[in-house]
Parts: sequence; structure tokens; C-alpha cells
Amino acid sequence: MRLRFARQNAKMITILDTYLAFEFLAPFSLCVLGFIIIVLSGQLFWISDLIIVKKAEAGMVLRLLAYKLPDAIAQSLPFASLFGCVIALSRIAKDSELAAMRTGGMSFKRVILPFVGLSIFISLGSFSLNEWVVPWANHESYNIIRRIAIEESMPQVEENVFIRGTQNRFFYVRKMDPSSRLMQDVMIYETGRDLPRIITARKARGNGPVWYLYNGVVHDLNAEGFVECEARFEQMKIPIEKELANFFENQKTTQEMSRRELKENIDLFARSGINVDPLLVDYHMKLSLPVAASLLTVAGAPLGVSRPRGGRMFGAVVAAMLSFGYFILASVMRSLGANSVLPPLWAAWTPDVVFAIAGIVLVILSERVR
Repeated sequence: MRLRFARQNAKMITILDTYLAFEFLAPFSLCVLGFIIIVLSGQLFWISDLIIVKKAEAGMVLRLLAYKLPDAIAQSLPFASLFGCVIALSRIAKDSELAAMRTGGMSFKRVILPFVGLSIFISLGSFSLNEWVVPWANHESYNIIRRIAIEESMPQVEENVFIRGTQNRFFYVRKMDPSSRLMQDVMIYETGRDLPRIITARKARGNGPVWYLYNGVVHDLNAEGFVECEARFEQMKIPIEKELANFFENQKTTQEMSRRELKENIDLFARSGINVDPLLVDYHMKLSLPVAASLLTVAGAPLGVSRPRGGRMFGAVVAAMLSFGYFILASVMRSLGANSVLPPLWAAWTPDVVFAIAGIVLVILSERVR
């Protein structure tokens, strides 16, 4: 008799979990769709400029929009997970379904378990998307923009980018002034030699197929990677590829690199003495942002049922406020980490830690709510 009751109870819980999962999926999907529409709508002004002013082909513009989709989806997933959980819980709380579950002996932690499980799955999907799809799609979209720029004038080097040139050279530029084309903190890593060479310069200026480096140092490395010879210079002339299109299409921002690729470049260039804190912050945030999907869900669940009569509208407001709060905190922390005010690891993970602690405390307190 007890065995039969246990089986029936387990079956009932499975059905309930499925029911809650479906309640989650509808607002989650709508949030992803809405986020994509908002992101792509924000591109309409400069896309119209590409078509009308720069006479870009319609097919090229459509490809550009298609390449923007993976990034928009990846950005939406943490906040969509929060929306799905909070709105679903707000709805079942308003219709007294949550009270019935609690009366039946289910703890609040057990009620939100399906949402937490789904959010963990979403975090894994977000990380996979950011690691293998988004960098490639972003690189393709930026290359389309670079090709359009090349047709009009010499393109501009972007800030904090890595450029893989020909002749086995890697270029890194920390900052670029578009008006004067003056670059700051430039590093060139040459591997097409018997021994690798690192050239660093405080400033550089691009002039056609030639870069002029100022106030720099040349490091010749031995086979173990230690400095074999060091020479300082006031000015050095470096020939660059004649084909600007090939050169500038090889530049990559952190948005165009996977976490693994970014780490390889950071390790490669860190020994040159250039401050790579901005890159380290982005490296850590490539993991902390996907993890945020699970943490935001845990933090938002108790708040979604704090006013049972509020319903979905109250849930949407709570989700929007939490999303905005996380976005503001992450932006501030990123700026502090990029400017070396905080260690990059702390700057990237502080928002996640704050919401994790808040979520655990709120879930424990929510056990008193009926």
C-alpha cells in the first residue's frame, strides 16, 4: 500500500514539474523574441544609412542582420530565464495554485526546482552559444562593416583588438584616436623568425602601408621564452600589408573571440608589459554572464510570489527591475575592472555573487510565506 502511494506521489510530482516547465517556457520564449526585436530595431538607423547613403547591397545587409541574431539570442537568455520563472510563479500564486502546492506539503524550494533546472540548462546553452557560434557570427558581421568602410577610405583600427597579419605577425592596439589615427600601447609579436620578437611602443601612427612606432622596446626571446636581447628606440618604421582589406578583416575584438581564443591571446601578450585588465574582465564575463541565468532565476523566484494578487504584471515589473539592476551593477563592475580599480576576476563575478547571496537568503525566508 505504501509502495503504491509512493509511486502515485512520484507520478504526481513528475506531472507537476512538467506543468510548471510549460508555464515557464511561454514567457521565456516571448522574452527572447522581444529582446531580438528590440536589438535588431536598434540597428535600423545605421542599417538604413548603409542602404541609402553608402549604397550597400540588400543581400549584404540581410546577411549582416542574420549574423547579429546569435549575439542577440545569447544576450537575452539570462534575462529571459528570469522572466520565465518570475511570471510563471506570479501567475500560479495569483490563482492560488502555489498555496495549494504548499498546503499539499511541497516546500517552496521544491516548487522552484523545475525552474532552477531549466535555468541551469539555459546557462549551459548560453555558454555554448557564446563560445562556438557568437564569436564567428560577430566576426562575420564586423567584416561586412569593415568591407564597406574599406570601399570609402582607410578603415580605422578599433580599441582593444587583436589583429593577425601576414608574415607571422600579431598586432595588439589598446586605444585608437579615429581623428588623428594615433594608437596607444601597441604591441607586435613576430613569430616568423629563428627566435620570436616582441615590439612594444607607447604610441604609433598608421600612414598607408606603414606604421610609425614611437618610444618603444624590441625584445628578442630565446627558445624558453625569456628575453635574450632588449633594445630601445625612439622611432621605428614597420611595413604593413598592402592589401588593407586582408589586414583589417583579420582584426578581432573580444566579442569576436571565444573564451579559449581570448585566453590564448592574453597569455601571449601579457608578458609584453601591456595592461590587459580590460581583456581579462571580458574573459571572465564570458563565463559569469551565462551563469547569471541560474542566479537571476533563484533571486527572482521569491520576489515573484511576494504579492500573490499582483499576477503576471507584477512579475514582469519584478523581472524588469532585477534585470536592470544586474545590468547596471555588471556595467559598473566592468568599468572598474577595465580601469584596474578592481581585480578583473572580482569585477566580473561580483554581480553574480551579489545575486547568488540575495537569492539564497530570499529562498530561505520564503519558506515562511503561505
